[in-house]
Amino acid sequence: MLAMTLYAPRARLVPELRADPAPGPGQVLIAVSACGVCRTDLHIVDGELPPLPHPVVPGHEIVGRVLACGPGVDRLKPGERVGVPWLGWTCGVCEWCRGGQENLCPNARFTGYQIDGGYADRTVADARYVFRIPDRYSDTDAAPLLCAGLIGYRCLRMAGEARRLGLYGFGAAAHILAQVARHQGRTVFAFTRAGDAAAQALALRVGATWAGASGQAPPETLDAAIIFAPDGALVPAALRAVRPGGTVVCGGIHMTDIPSFPYDILWRERVIRSVANLTRHDAEEFLELAGSVPLQLETHPYPLAQANEALAGLREGRFTGAAVLVPEPRPA
Repeated sequence: MLAMTLYAPRARLVPELRADPAPGPGQVLIAVSACGVCRTDLHIVDGELPPLPHPVVPGHEIVGRVLACGPGVDRLKPGERVGVPWLGWTCGVCEWCRGGQENLCPNARFTGYQIDGGYADRTVADARYVFRIPDRYSDTDAAPLLCAGLIGYRCLRMAGEARRLGLYGFGAAAHILAQVARHQGRTVFAFTRAGDAAAQALALRVGATWAGASGQAPPETLDAAIIFAPDGALVPAALRAVRPGGTVVCGGIHMTDIPSFPYDILWRERVIRSVANLTRHDAEEFLELAGSVPLQLETHPYPLAQANEALAGLREGRFTGAAVLVPEPRPA
């Protein structure tokens, strides 16, 4: 198989030919047909997450077909189209796993980080964390659902019943979440980098009522705000935009330091909370919802061998929506 491998932080991915992996007990072997390029991949490659002591194949927005099942797998069959998200393995015995918070498992392992991921044309995954994909989406369009969609959906759950919702950082996650929120009857306000006309146009195209720069005040007070951009300075800005009793949700795995801010903008029971990873329940619930909501996914395909170029495009803000790596099909 072709695998794009990271050997050290801040290095380019190296294309390698490897023997195809074999599924072990509880695992499935997947022929990868598409893998989204997520900002978390960029954090890994750029050394913004704790470095790993071994090379890794990034990628955790995987769509493909099951080729083979290892011993003990009975809920999936060869030929089924499936997706693999960021959370790739949990212990199942700690207090968080037993309490329905497997996303907080201290022993968790993550796809494309501790576990080789989808920047390859073959991968193996724990069958517990493999999910069927709604038929209405192509492989390329389905890929961002596996993280941008899932994490966005968990953030929305943490925002509660907010009717006026602000989204800070309008990339892959926000362009999906805006459509889900509008489907639920919420009003969406989009915040982008100053002067980012393309992102603001995308926001309005997928249903935002208003789009402006992150330093601007929205035309209405927000019930909740979700921050996807990894900029800690957005937290005080969002606090100023939400009403008393409102919530600011930080949806990224990495964020720059939050600057000090006056207690007055937190007072009156405003809440700041973070979102970490996802649960299987999140995946099952969101993918079922995505099957009934006609989401318009803006994707930009790159050949698998151009993974470095796709990462650079995300880093430099060359596109709106989501980049997706597409492996070359193998000869029949």
